[in-house]
Amino acid sequence: MYLPNDQAARTTFFGIFSLQHRGQESAGIATSDLEKLYLHKDMGLVSRVFDEGSLSSLPGPLAIGHTRYSTTGSSYIANAQPLHIDGEDTNFFIAHNGNVTNAKPLRKDLESQGITFHSSTDTEVIGQLISTAQGESFPKKIQAAMRRLQGAYSLVLLTHDSVYAVRDPLAIRPLCYGKIEDGWAVASESCALDHVSATLEGELAPGEIIVLNESGIERHPWDIPVESASCIFEYIYFARPDSILGNHLVYPTRQEMGAQLAREHPVEADLVTYVPDSAMVAGNGYALESGIPFAETLVKNRYVGRTFIKPDQNMRDEGVRLKFNPLPEIIRGKRLIVVDDSIVRGTTNKHVVELLRAAGAKEVHLRVCSPPIKSPCHFGIDMPNRWELIAAEKSVDEIAEIMGVDSLGYLSIDGLKNAIGRGENGYCDACFTGNYPLPIQLEMSKLDLEKD
Repeated sequence: MYLPNDQAARTTFFGIFSLQHRGQESAGIATSDLEKLYLHKDMGLVSRVFDEGSLSSLPGPLAIGHTRYSTTGSSYIANAQPLHIDGEDTNFFIAHNGNVTNAKPLRKDLESQGITFHSSTDTEVIGQLISTAQGESFPKKIQAAMRRLQGAYSLVLLTHDSVYAVRDPLAIRPLCYGKIEDGWAVASESCALDHVSATLEGELAPGEIIVLNESGIERHPWDIPVESASCIFEYIYFARPDSILGNHLVYPTRQEMGAQLAREHPVEADLVTYVPDSAMVAGNGYALESGIPFAETLVKNRYVGRTFIKPDQNMRDEGVRLKFNPLPEIIRGKRLIVVDDSIVRGTTNKHVVELLRAAGAKEVHLRVCSPPIKSPCHFGIDMPNRWELIAAEKSVDEIAEIMGVDSLGYLSIDGLKNAIGRGENGYCDACFTGNYPLPIQLEMSKLDLEKD
C-alpha cells in the first residue's frame, strides 16, 4: 500500500483483518518512512498481534501486511511474514501467498552460493532468489527470479521507496489492486479493498508486476505468453462471498453452484440446511432451485475459526468439536438436505452428520458443491498428501457409509465450471482431475525445507 500520510500501517491492519479467513497462524506488517524500514509481527490472529502501540511504531506512507496460512514450513515465529531480506545490495521485506514447487532445489543452489537461510519457508527462497538475481532495476531482478520459479506466488515486497506486487504467470492465487484517496492498495481479495474504502481497479494480469510509490502506479507486464490457471478452489471455499474474482462477485457464483447441485442431485426432503458458514450461499441456491424450505440447523461458534486451514489434524478435530451446536427443535423428525462446500479429509462432515442424527434428524442427505477431491494441491492449499484425501481411494458410496448419510451427491466438474463461467482466466482443477498446470513431483511435504 502507498498512502501519503502516516496511516499506511493502520489501513493495512484493517485490510489484513478482513483477510483473516485466509490464514490464522501469524500476522505482520512492515512499513517504510522512505528512509528506514520497520516491522512488527507475531503468532496469532491479527487482532491479537496488533494494538495502538504496535501500530504507532510503524510510521511511513508505505506498508505491506500478511496473515499466514502455512503450506511450506511449520507454524512458528521464524516463518511469520513479512520476512526481511538483507542482501549485499538489496534490503526489503517480502510476503507471499501460494506455494513454490521447486523451492527445495532452488534453496540448495542458493546455499551453494553462500546464502544462509533463517526460516523453512519457500517465501525466503523467493526473496533470496530476487536479492541475488541480475537486473538493472528491481522489477528486472524480480522478473529474472520469476523465470526460475515454478508454482504459485502472489507477492508483495517493500523497499525504502516503493511497494511491489507480483502475480505468478499462471495467476494461480488471486491478487487485485485499487485506488485509495491519493494512493494505491493491493490485496489478495477485493473485500479487503472495500474495508479500507479503496476502489477496485482490477486484478493483476498473469505474470504482472506493479509498483506503487509517490509517483503513482507503474505496470510491468509478463513478456512470455502462457495460459493461466487460476485456482478453482477459491470460488468453492477460500475466497469470501463478497469478493470479486475474474470480474465476477463470488456470491452469485456460489449460489449457482447450489442450484446446479439441486438439478444434478435432487431428493425429497423437508428442509435444506448447510454447514456454517462457507456453504450458506450454496445452500440457499439449492433451496431456491429445489423449492424446499431453507433453514439454519447448526449454530456456529464464531470464535473458533476455519477448521480446514488449521495446521494439523489434531487441531482440526478439536476445532470441529467446539465449532457447532445443533437446534433440535428444528431438526427433530425432519428429512434434511445438508449442503457443504467440499469434503477434503471428512473431519467436519462426519461430525456434523453425527450432531444432526443425535438431534433427531430422520434422514440426512449430504450434497457437496465441489467434485470429489482426489489429488493433492501443491499450489497453496494445505492438502499435499493423497492419503489425507477421503475421495482419493474411496467411492462415493463408501464415503456415504463413512459419513453415515442416507445419500451423498457431489457437483460435477462440468456443473462447477458452468456455475463459475470461464471468465478471463483458465482454471486449475488438479485437485479433482490430477491434471496439474505444470510438472510436479509425486509427493511433496510442507516440511521439506525443515528436513534440510
